[in-house]
Amino acid sequence: MHILIANDDGYLAPGIAALVAACDGLGTIDVVAPEQNASGTSNALTLGRPLSVFENPAGWRVVNGTPSDCVHVALTGLLPKRPDLVLSGINNGANMGDDTLYSGTVAAAMEGYLFGIPSIAFSLVDKGWAHLDAAARTARAVIDDLLGGGLPDGPWLLNVNIPNRADAPTLARHVTRLGRRHASEPVIRQDSPRGDPLYWIGPAGDAKEAGEGTDFFAAAQGKVSITPLQVDLTDHARLGSWAGRLARSRS
Repeated sequence: MHILIANDDGYLAPGIAALVAACDGLGTIDVVAPEQNASGTSNALTLGRPLSVFENPAGWRVVNGTPSDCVHVALTGLLPKRPDLVLSGINNGANMGDDTLYSGTVAAAMEGYLFGIPSIAFSLVDKGWAHLDAAARTARAVIDDLLGGGLPDGPWLLNVNIPNRADAPTLARHVTRLGRRHASEPVIRQDSPRGDPLYWIGPAGDAKEAGEGTDFFAAAQGKVSITPLQVDLTDHARLGSWAGRLARSRS
């Protein structure tokens, strides 16, 4: 087994160390992680400057870029062999509902998926690293279950959110769909010491669609949420109506 592990909280974050330790014994593990916290960078690739890579004492590669940069560079230049599995996390806080569009944790896993490799993103439901050790054991249990009968045919992408609980490995696991959030809160305005306006992105909105079957619902019920994701953003249900309104034939 050959596993690539990345994250978005940066290579010094406790979450990635816990995930690497949890995967001990599964095979060859390569770690390629961002130098700085890159939360909220989504699927961004750095195109305006070159990327530098250094190795830390543990042999992890550290990239001065985004989570997607890390996986992209790993798969297209750093690693001598294509991995069997890409893992991302464990993130400091949930990635559920609309958050997945902004998440660097999900983006790192999605980059592996885009290259045709089975990929999993792991996140804690609450920030603060409480019960990270239990979350890491839960992540390992999910991986072991997937490996039990051989990895399912790929590519596929799973988004896993784990409650911050000491008993997390024993919690029920529910396969869920993404919920939805209300719009974000307004930006927070401040003034710089020179009197220039500064703006902080406001907090995420509350859950809007959080009914049974959603990731929000599972987390609120103290369950591990596992959401299969895909990349196709096409509005298939409305293709016909848009074609009738906008399409023009030149024949």
